[in-house]
Amino acid sequence: MDRLACDRMFVAVVETGSFAAAAQRLGTSSGQASKLVSRLESELGVRLLNRTTRAVATTEVGRAYFNEVRAILEEFDALDESVRDASRTPRGRVRLTAPLTFGILQLADALNDFAQSFPEITLDVSFSDRLANLVDEGFDAAIRVGRPADTSLIARKLCPSSILVVASEDYLARRGTPSVPADLAEHDCIIDTNFGTPEQWKFVFPEGPRSVTVTGRLRYSNAEACLRAAEAGLGIAHVPDFVAAPSLGAGRVRCLLGEYRDEPYGIYALYPPGRHLAAKVRVLVDFLAERFRNSGNWA
Repeated sequence: MDRLACDRMFVAVVETGSFAAAAQRLGTSSGQASKLVSRLESELGVRLLNRTTRAVATTEVGRAYFNEVRAILEEFDALDESVRDASRTPRGRVRLTAPLTFGILQLADALNDFAQSFPEITLDVSFSDRLANLVDEGFDAAIRVGRPADTSLIARKLCPSSILVVASEDYLARRGTPSVPADLAEHDCIIDTNFGTPEQWKFVFPEGPRSVTVTGRLRYSNAEACLRAAEAGLGIAHVPDFVAAPSLGAGRVRCLLGEYRDEPYGIYALYPPGRHLAAKVRVLVDFLAERFRNSGNWA
């Protein structure tokens, strides 16, 4: 445990940039912090830090050791936490980030049910379409719609989802009904700027997948707003099925070009990799996976 204390102090000094700040973080004195790092250097037989009156900086070997030992300490702490978790009710705060529309329409009710089932877990949820960096911003997990692009995260698929092309009967009566994707060039399309390439709508043709370029005078960064515009007869919208489902069911819009619909993607729970996932995060992901297991036929 002596060596563990030395390693922890060394990591704290590098992360905070000073012995005083590291000592404060770990609840000891600056003198003790210096002694622990000196003892570590003596044990290893190398200099890990260059010290001046104003600052400390890692040597080349110190930087390499820091990168390795920090990962080891994180694994040690995660293992320690997982053993503790196994013998107690999951508790603590879970920070989650989720896309705005899916979060409000589908996820919020599921999270409320989870909160009732796990009263000792505190949920801190950010609903935003901005792609947060989980590690840098301190999130435990994220819900993402679409194929995950960040391969550094563990992704668990909750359910499939599709993008639908929809319009109101009023609009179609005035402008005609497109029979093939190319016909969209003659229509007012409502652009959802949350998509990576919003003017490129993807379809699957007999010869394979292909994108069709669309144009329109309405551009919204929200799928619900695009759907409302379609309901008002202002054009053709391109929205997720979980957004369109209530409107389709009520007859406010109808689905178009279904035979060309792009292949379903998915809705995922993502979390940072690690051998030992904290119980509070694990039970949340398991709960959401079970909740949405039979979803996917939204519309």
